Amino acid sequence: MSDLFLRACRGEKTERPPIWIMRQAGRYLPEYRATRAKAGSFVDLCKNPELAAEVTIQPIDILGVDAAILFSDILVPVEPMGIRMDFNPGPVLDPPVRTRADVERLVVADPEEGLPYVYETIRILRRELAGRVPLIGFGAAPMTLAAYLVEGEGSKNFDKFKGMLFSDPDSARLLLQKCTAMTVRYLAAQVKAGAQAIQVFDSWAGILGYDDYREYSLPYVNEVVASLKPLGVPVIYFALDGAHLFDAIRECGADVLGVDWRTPLDEAARRVGPDFVLQGNLDPCVLFSPPETIAARAREVVERGRAARSHIFNLGHGILPEVPVAHAKALVDAVKATAR
Repeated sequence: MSDLFLRACRGEKTERPPIWIMRQAGRYLPEYRATRAKAGSFVDLCKNPELAAEVTIQPIDILGVDAAILFSDILVPVEPMGIRMDFNPGPVLDPPVRTRADVERLVVADPEEGLPYVYETIRILRRELAGRVPLIGFGAAPMTLAAYLVEGEGSKNFDKFKGMLFSDPDSARLLLQKCTAMTVRYLAAQVKAGAQAIQVFDSWAGILGYDDYREYSLPYVNEVVASLKPLGVPVIYFALDGAHLFDAIRECGADVLGVDWRTPLDEAARRVGPDFVLQGNLDPCVLFSPPETIAARAREVVERGRAARSHIFNLGHGILPEVPVAHAKALVDAVKATAR
């Protein structure tokens, strides 16, 4: 197996940064679209282990990335908690969690019973990958999961969730505790099934100010990371739009910190300290550029990443559906060409 990704996660200086791409199994790939058509809806694809494994492996074959990431969604744990999930086209959770009674009704379920398809997908992937590249599992950070549960969908300002934080903090804390307990169970079972690293997505960390992040996100991230550490796999924490939170994020306990495109990696390394592995952080829209521009911008990210303890190349967020496949391949080839 290529261990470049895992060596970088451990903080080793590698001959080049390993590269994988958030949402690398996605709509920009014709092969993905064909497989999804066979499955039906996005949710149906998530719940079909054979087809979910198929789309997970597609970018390994097509792009040559250095790690696979489980095809699933950060919201699948809400179903065993008692909430219906659909996509229309974005996520819709029903019923939303708005009151103390709503929070109390949420179940901290056994994920292996409630989400057997996730773990079967992981077991298939470990067999089908046959040691080619490591497999990354993932889930939402507790605050991000809680925000979706309260809003019931995506939001521009998350007024309902933040309204709960500020008007009913006791209920908000109970919700965060339940999301933390569910997340710990969900991710630990992914490791048990065969995931070789875990990424924790705090997609909405940036909606909170510094002090509120320290109160309503960081302690719960700390608990998730601390619970996973004894399992012996690297943990990556990615707080989107979180540059104002770096002084707090550095306390999360993760092995790797994801950085979005808004902060250069050398600046991020200066702010979080030299002992962290950093992951990132090309602006996803750069992939609409000509291949020579993509290569030049990739080399710039690699150079800035040398300031970190080690560097895993990624986009600063997920790849966009309209990106040409040839441009994604040009990025992977450009990063591989930086080996020395």
